[in-house]
Amino acid sequence: MAPTQMDRFTPVFAIAAAAELAELHPQTLRQYDRIGLVSPQRTRGNTRRYSLHDVSQLREVGRLSAEGLSLEGIRRVLKLEDRVRELEHRVHDLERALSEERLQRPDRRVFAAGSAGGEVVTLRRGTRVRKSAEVVVWRP
Repeated sequence: MAPTQMDRFTPVFAIAAAAELAELHPQTLRQYDRIGLVSPQRTRGNTRRYSLHDVSQLREVGRLSAEGLSLEGIRRVLKLEDRVRELEHRVHDLERALSEERLQRPDRRVFAAGSAGGEVVTLRRGTRVRKSAEVVVWRP
């Protein structure tokens, strides 16, 4: 039998252990589950199993609650934090894709302002934009 891979999202803690780790009462964990602040996985017998990620989130909920935030406020904070993490991952993916694109097309990495309307144009490495001595008078 192959060993099971565990990570911080693997549900391993019963409610009593998770409550102790999060320094909260088990009934508080049940309430947070009912209102959707933390959603542990369920076994076939429908008992809650918490992961290290869940315990960490429970600690954060407890901390925010102790600071005076309402449960709805805490829900919004957690939702925004999740969105920030999603966006950070997206930015990382885009940066990686841009870096790969730059490596694949090294001859198209130089940009300049175009002569008509200030558009951005791509130049081959080692070339320059033709300079112009035209004068433009602007009148509002």
